[in-house]
Amino acid sequence: MANADAGPNTGLLVYLTYRTIQLKARKSTDMTILLVDDDEDDRKLFIDATKEVDSTINCFSASDGMEALAYLRDDQNDVPDFIFLDLRMPGFSGEECLIEIKQEPRMASVPVIVYTTSRDVQESVRLKHLGAAHFASKPVSPEEVYYMVSFIIGERW
Repeated sequence: MANADAGPNTGLLVYLTYRTIQLKARKSTDMTILLVDDDEDDRKLFIDATKEVDSTINCFSASDGMEALAYLRDDQNDVPDFIFLDLRMPGFSGEECLIEIKQEPRMASVPVIVYTTSRDVQESVRLKHLGAAHFASKPVSPEEVYYMVSFIIGERW
């Protein structure tokens, strides 16, 4: 006998509940993100917003490209699931860091999201050819960081 309370959207509710369970199950894994940014305030903003997305995400940071490469080359550290890389850093630039990351067999398949204040389309195309998974405008508010991180970890890689 059919349930009299079941309306035409019951299938949608079941699907949405199923998708929510799938997303929660996916988020419960120990995900690791490496953030490379020379601005301490931006690092704190990113880490705080990431913890709002999912408190189980392990978020590590490096203040420059050389520190990031040292972290990534250390076999004691897990390979991160994602790397968020500031493009404009003094000394060893984000672009140079991206090139080095993609040459390392251990990290070549890790999605690198380059984020910057630059709006140069040609630059984004060049970075894509160098191995960047995404090129994003650098978020300035916790809400923008939350949205960016939610979007990136929600994609199928």
